[in-house]
Amino acid sequence: MINCALPNSEFVTRRQQFIDQMADNSIAVFFAGKEVTRSNDTEYLFCQDKNFLYLTGFNEPEAILIMVKSGDGQSFLFCREKDPFQEVWHGKRVGAEKAQSHYAFDQAFNLADFKEKFTELLGNKEQLWFCHGIDKANEQQLMSCLAKVKGQSRQGITAPNIIFDCQEVVNEMRLIKSAAEIAIMKQANVISGGAHQRAMEKCRPELYEFQIEAELLHEFARHGARHAAYNSIVAGGDNANILHYTENDQPLVDGELLLIDAGGELHGYAADITRTFPINGIFTEPQKQLYQLVLSAQDKAIAAIKPGVTLGELNDIACEVLTQGLLALGILIGDYQQLLNDKACKKYFIHGLGHWLGLDVHDVGDYQMKNKRQSRPFQSGMVLTIEPGLYIPADAIDVEEKWRGIGIRIEDNILVTDLGHENLTVNAPKSIKEIESIMAAQK
Repeated sequence: MINCALPNSEFVTRRQQFIDQMADNSIAVFFAGKEVTRSNDTEYLFCQDKNFLYLTGFNEPEAILIMVKSGDGQSFLFCREKDPFQEVWHGKRVGAEKAQSHYAFDQAFNLADFKEKFTELLGNKEQLWFCHGIDKANEQQLMSCLAKVKGQSRQGITAPNIIFDCQEVVNEMRLIKSAAEIAIMKQANVISGGAHQRAMEKCRPELYEFQIEAELLHEFARHGARHAAYNSIVAGGDNANILHYTENDQPLVDGELLLIDAGGELHGYAADITRTFPINGIFTEPQKQLYQLVLSAQDKAIAAIKPGVTLGELNDIACEVLTQGLLALGILIGDYQQLLNDKACKKYFIHGLGHWLGLDVHDVGDYQMKNKRQSRPFQSGMVLTIEPGLYIPADAIDVEEKWRGIGIRIEDNILVTDLGHENLTVNAPKSIKEIESIMAAQK
């Protein structure tokens, strides 16, 4: 299952696509992530800044990418220098020489040369591009160099008079996935779907939530997704009504449901899958009714996905199904159309229907909010989640007792294609029959 990362040609193409969108005679700067201290002299596992990763494929901390738009454009990388002593303690470094040849930058330098070289490149440029909101130390470094160039005006050197936030440019590029990206995301989904099935197979009453979490992490890692894309939610019973529950420290109770929201990260790309199933392997009748309602809402929303449709329109579809179902079950009371107009189902469906997915779990990209509706038309190459849910806390005294303490969410990852869509979440069981059959086989 372990696959190679994206080819270097992919990153070269991305850099050129970015340069093509830059203003003439401009310069852009992107910073790599930094190692973060966990405690005393230990660090969290390094996670590269996703914009930097998208444009370079270079996975070391503290590096800097410069792109210059003059002529056809050029790219420069600054990275940590080779250091035998540091490499013995902390791991191998690529170094500038290998970085230039292997990653196909026009030039590469040691990080210590950045200020001098950047100041030189900044001279006589008209615009400076970077993503606003970056680490303050990095921004101060840029402003220091800019001030130095401004101080050279007597020598006839001019400084950029426009500072441009280029985050939206990168966001738009990242929103439409290439064939190579889609291949990785498909694989991430297969790995993550297998982990959800493993969780169903291993689940038993009186195990703890963290023991099921361990099964997920095991399945991710043994197929090449060493890291979870986000902190896994393994929520038994009423814990499922806490949307971002990550304590995962409670025992699993016979007769309750288990909601798992978890996905692996493969070569930087995230899967984001949610499944809900009975801890003992058999849905009760109330659980079954609510579960099938959520599944029906998801199925109908996914079926409508194609270019030109919007997430706002899908949300309307899901709300229609949920409102009708909640009314039929007696959880909502009143006139259907009025309940729909009042968005009454949102009392129990308390989050959005989905979000973009890619290098980040909640990936970048404009949703084009108009009147609080996500009105951006889908395009081929977008990937999004569809995740309706119903949440009825244990203390919800305004509903019948049989519904209380039930939290259900079902989430798949969907690729928009030229003709419609493709569900990437192919092997995570979600029908009642599939789930009960798999869990029965393990008893």
